[in-house]
Amino acid sequence: MLNPSEITLHQQSKLLEIAFDNGSRYRLPYEFLRVHSPSAAVRGHGPSQAVLQVGKQNVNVTDIQPVGSYAIKVTFDDGHNTGLYSWDYLNELGKYQDALWNEYLCKLAEAGESRVPHHPDDALDKSGK
Repeated sequence: MLNPSEITLHQQSKLLEIAFDNGSRYRLPYEFLRVHSPSAAVRGHGPSQAVLQVGKQNVNVTDIQPVGSYAIKVTFDDGHNTGLYSWDYLNELGKYQDALWNEYLCKLAEAGESRVPHHPDDALDKSGK
C-alpha cells in the first residue's frame, strides 16, 4: 500500500508537494488539484456527467485535513471542499500530471472557456450596462 512520507503546502507558488514511501515525489499546482477534484460535483456520477471546471487559475488551498490513514480533504478558497484525495489518486495525478493537464486545456479550448476567473464586470455590455 502506498503511503505519503511528506505533504507540504507551498502557498507562495501554490503547490502541494507530496512524497511517497516508494520514493516518488510530485508538485501538484492548486489549480490542477481543483480541476481534477475527485468530488461528484466535478466528476459527476460517471464520465458523461463530468463538469468542466473553468476560471480556477488563481485558486488557493486554505486547509488540508487527514481522512483516516488513506486520504486528505482539501479546502479551496472558492468554497469547494468535497471529494477525498486518496493516496492512490494523488499518486495517479502526479504520475499522469502532464497528460491530464494537456487534456484539461484541450477541453477548455473546445468549450471556448478559460482558466482565468470571470469577473462581474465581464457581464457588462459595451455600453457599460
